[in-house]
Amino acid sequence: MTPVKCYPPKPEKVYFFGTCLIDLFYPEAGMDAIRLLEREGVEVLFPEDQTCCGQPAYTSGYHDEARAVAAAQLGLFPEPWPIVVPSGSCGGMMRKHYPQLFAGTDLEAQANDVAGRIHELTEFLVHVCHLQLEDRGEPEKVAMHTSCSARREMGLAETGPALLGQLGGVELVEQERAAECCGFGGTFSVRHPEISGAMVDDKAKAIEAAGAARFVTSDCGCMMNIGGRFEQQKKAVKGEHIASYLWRRTS
Repeated sequence: MTPVKCYPPKPEKVYFFGTCLIDLFYPEAGMDAIRLLEREGVEVLFPEDQTCCGQPAYTSGYHDEARAVAAAQLGLFPEPWPIVVPSGSCGGMMRKHYPQLFAGTDLEAQANDVAGRIHELTEFLVHVCHLQLEDRGEPEKVAMHTSCSARREMGLAETGPALLGQLGGVELVEQERAAECCGFGGTFSVRHPEISGAMVDDKAKAIEAAGAARFVTSDCGCMMNIGGRFEQQKKAVKGEHIASYLWRRTS
């Protein structure tokens, strides 16, 4: 039986771990996530020395290299504030795999401390902020794609839909086999492009068949992969990080 996670009361401050993909490709998603948090009265601290969580190296089997990258992040969060991550993938790496990666090392206690304070963005908005939304957008059919890491490592299949479900103008449609991977998988899409391509084809077809005008996700890797396939096929379906979607429709 999966233990029930106990959530803290809404804090005065949080740390924000922005992720590589948001930093390099989707900075507005990071800013919108910060805006959502600040609108809830939470001060957001952004450690400027943050880089990668170490997941690409870790999932490729380079654990020593991953440990070196991850170790550089551990000292960035000295105060006992929650650490909010706008990605289930990076959040899963930091919460679940940091304790394993640093077990038996001098950094074990620090890694466990950081792991225990990790919250994926939608998780934090739902369970800690108890966010209430008032929709100001036009009617639209939307599909939610929850990444494999958010769904399976963090157990967060419901938090994204719970937020979208508050938007009165949004019809949340369910694509066929919603729980299946989009084929990105970090370096998986590079090492196995043919398999990855077939998987994202299936995902894009399912989203389009559900009648969605847009798909929303909390992981930029998935958004890049699925959105790239729609763009390549010259389809009208657009992708958006859930932070930007929520901010745009409620501000």
